[in-house]
Amino acid sequence: MNRTTLSLLAAVTSLAAVTGYASLTAPDGGAAPQAAAPARLPVERSSLLCPAPATSDIAETVYTSITPQSGTGGGSAAASTASAAELSPSATTLRRPADGADGSGAEAKDGEGEAGKDGSTRKSPSAKPVVTLEQPGKPVGAKVSGSAAPALIGTATGALAPGWTAQQTTTVSAGDGRGVLGVSCTAPDTDFWFPGASLAKDRQDYVHLTNPDETGALVDVELYGKDGALKSALSDGIQVPAGGSVPVLLSTLTTDTAEEVTVHVTTRTGRVGAAVRGAGDETGSDWLQASADPSGTLVLPGVPADATSVRLVAFAPGDDDAELKVRLASATGTINPAGAESLRVKSGMTASIDMKDVTRGEAGSILLGPAEGAPAAPVVAALQVTRGKGETQEIAYIPATAPVTERATAADNRAEGSVLSLTAPGGTARVKVTASPGTEGAPRPSRRTPSRAARRWRSVRPSRPD
Repeated sequence: MNRTTLSLLAAVTSLAAVTGYASLTAPDGGAAPQAAAPARLPVERSSLLCPAPATSDIAETVYTSITPQSGTGGGSAAASTASAAELSPSATTLRRPADGADGSGAEAKDGEGEAGKDGSTRKSPSAKPVVTLEQPGKPVGAKVSGSAAPALIGTATGALAPGWTAQQTTTVSAGDGRGVLGVSCTAPDTDFWFPGASLAKDRQDYVHLTNPDETGALVDVELYGKDGALKSALSDGIQVPAGGSVPVLLSTLTTDTAEEVTVHVTTRTGRVGAAVRGAGDETGSDWLQASADPSGTLVLPGVPADATSVRLVAFAPGDDDAELKVRLASATGTINPAGAESLRVKSGMTASIDMKDVTRGEAGSILLGPAEGAPAAPVVAALQVTRGKGETQEIAYIPATAPVTERATAADNRAEGSVLSLTAPGGTARVKVTASPGTEGAPRPSRRTPSRAARRWRSVRPSRPD
């Protein structure tokens, strides 16, 4: 089977990578006078967590790490002697399931680590970092192969801390977990929402929990279907050891079944990084990252023009039902998609709508907001996008994304196939996009400044690395 068209968002034929920075400014004449902003102190320390990339022996994973230069996201032209930015292996924990009672569903391989009192097996972390960044503005990359690659725990200090970003992209060319799986390494937190996971019979969805701290974390994972909360098989939470990572099979957390579920991850003690890997027998696999915080208005950017199926999944965590108006923002304007103009989401329940081939050959973004006359009840949301058909089809997830208020960084721009999606849902904006040097060349960055029209979508193809 030809897997050269696996990637939903980017081709993976090139090993060189660059990083794009995006910053927003108000259009000329559109800025209102503002009071003096409080003094800002420089960021001195940043943390990032990357989940264990794959369980396939034929997996190939590429990491890209960068801190923007001063003027494009923080940092200074040269790192001080106190600066460091490294992604190092976690003390990966693979817990043996005991009739599903421990809630992991992740079996340890024979001879892998030593058994702990809790029935877990642990690998000692390697002293050697997988990715080491040395200076702002110049990305670095690393490659790992196979199924043994652990989760990574990273820390950046000094001049490398402000705006530090890392991306993990895994290619699995065959098998049930096939696909190109991209995930941005995320900062640790205590609360995550993942609408769009599944407990269907043909799915094997895991939530990966990684603890960056020197003390253990106690984590609760709640599942919500179309009728509300699913009965949990756990009462004591999930222990994530200090510096460790635990993959949890969702189907071991409940005896209930549901085609679509919203996963809510919270910590009783400590903090973790969290990401959901969705995998289907027919559709392949990809990472689902957390949705933006619950809000009455959301943007889900970057639906490709050739999407063969788009499904919107939303959840209302508050006390009020949400009556949502659904719109598609494209390069030519905003439309109400026929047959998918609205969605009602009851409080505490997961709702979905099949938008089919909503883009109809014109890429865009999905905009969610309160229906006319309805209050703005907070929701979280994500899209499950299918591209291709039959043996060549693949799924990808697009969560609701927080707005770029000043600047943002997207790592792992590729020489072929990369597209940056921009949406201005509430007013005209101008965006400056800067492409960094490549990990294998490109002596200087290049810049582009596309204009944005209100409530429209625009794609930008970042400059190719040398």
